[in-house]
Amino acid sequence: MKKVLLSLALAVSLFSCNSVKNLNTSSITEATTLLSSLSSNSTVSQISSLFTLLDSNKDEAISSTEAIGSVAENFNVLDTDSNSSLNLNELTGLLGLLK
Repeated sequence: MKKVLLSLALAVSLFSCNSVKNLNTSSITEATTLLSSLSSNSTVSQISSLFTLLDSNKDEAISSTEAIGSVAENFNVLDTDSNSSLNLNELTGLLGLLK
């Protein structure tokens, strides 16, 4: 129950952020829920789903304006090629940060 309430609180706070204006409400909720459920046991499939949800303009990259939560907080660490965007391979680095 606590996780659900935290997820909802995060989703509500994200609705007002300029960085997620391009995401639809459903995507924000799904991404927030998925982010809150990630752990060291998460799979690449879950990261792939997260990537799809966050890539709001469908350009096969997540920009800093599309990133939310722990992805945004760790954006510079995950952006290993320093091109100011994350590809799917870079986003899978989030799994290593969860350990």
